[in-house]
Amino acid sequence: MSAATVAHWEQVFEAHVKTIEAADAGHDISHIKRVVKSAKQFCREEQANMWVVLPAAWLHDCVQVSKDSPLRTQASKLAADHAVELLTNWQYPEVYLADIHHAIVAHSFSAKVTCQTLAAQVVQDADRMDALGAIGICRTLLVGAGFGNPLTFHEDPFCYHRAANDQAAIIDHFYTKLLQLKDSFQTQSARQEADKRDAFMRLFLQQLEQEMT
Repeated sequence: MSAATVAHWEQVFEAHVKTIEAADAGHDISHIKRVVKSAKQFCREEQANMWVVLPAAWLHDCVQVSKDSPLRTQASKLAADHAVELLTNWQYPEVYLADIHHAIVAHSFSAKVTCQTLAAQVVQDADRMDALGAIGICRTLLVGAGFGNPLTFHEDPFCYHRAANDQAAIIDHFYTKLLQLKDSFQTQSARQEADKRDAFMRLFLQQLEQEMT
């Protein structure tokens, strides 16, 4: 995929995603752009197919479903279906549509779909990377506050002696999901960065606990 072709299609994809209303503060246009940036980097390093990775990264959230919606586990399938409709209307090469659909379906943590292609691994890793590190902390605070959750639970705030519940407190989300992500990255390109971001989050939690106790 030439640089000129990438630039052309990115203009098309970005123009569309700018029209999408974000379901929460963690899934806005800035999130999508960060995912695209990581996906392009991993795609080049892993020599994956940019014809698949690029549209899948740009359109992975083209259908937005709130985290508290009963349709949440279906969000990536809904987005994949709509992405194929859009790409068909834009006359994107049909040969790539099935792999793009799979990559979008498989990117979701809650969908629990196994990646069958390298392109899908790249897109999944790029999306999960945005849940880690400093940006992951910021997104967690933004989304949790949007749901009206307190920062910490009033008893055992760092989940030493209770099961974490991220519907009860924002910090619990680190224990229900974020601290589990590091070992789920599939490409070598993503693993080293994921390790760094995971370590940063753990230091943040240690510092937070020190300041609170």
